[in-house]
Amino acid sequence: MATDYSPLPTLTLPRTTDLVRLDQRPHPPISMNSPALSAMTDLRLVNPIGIRGDAGLREAHQRMISHGIRLLFVHDHDGSLLGIVTAVDLLGERPIQCMKEHGKHHDDLQVSDVMTPRARLDALRLDDVASASVGQLVATMQQLGRQHALVVEVNPANGHHELCGLFSTSHIARLLGRPLSFIRVPQALSEIQYSLLYTG
Repeated sequence: MATDYSPLPTLTLPRTTDLVRLDQRPHPPISMNSPALSAMTDLRLVNPIGIRGDAGLREAHQRMISHGIRLLFVHDHDGSLLGIVTAVDLLGERPIQCMKEHGKHHDDLQVSDVMTPRARLDALRLDDVASASVGQLVATMQQLGRQHALVVEVNPANGHHELCGLFSTSHIARLLGRPLSFIRVPQALSEIQYSLLYTG
């Protein structure tokens, strides 16, 4: 019964009351020796912003602008992950390449035309990340040549992998207070060909 508990004190909200803005909150400084989790965007706490694969590029760009982000998770009608799309994918060479190859107009292009599909994405296991340092994570992203890294864990209820975290080199660089830019040497002829065809 509620009568068994004492009520909490209240206060009248002062004029200096603001809404929480997580993006403006100071983040504790990190170093390369800090836990990797200190630099991860935890998708268990922050709702991932997604878009359907059949959405137009203009809609995707507007969604990025409105949320102040540079990456969207692409999903199908049932919410299954199809891939990711970044601001570079939308504004770089991919749309131009797709227009040339398929004879489409820019307004006819869909997010699925320019996204990085799920099969080409690398992911880290949450268990590995939990025991890693920021330095190890940076070394991993440098080896992969990626600006983003996804983190997954297995849902014990259905055995499916679920995205639970995201790392971004731009976010890590801000926290470290120094730039992180990776230039990866392609490791195979097929990779060079893919880069020429699809990433400009």
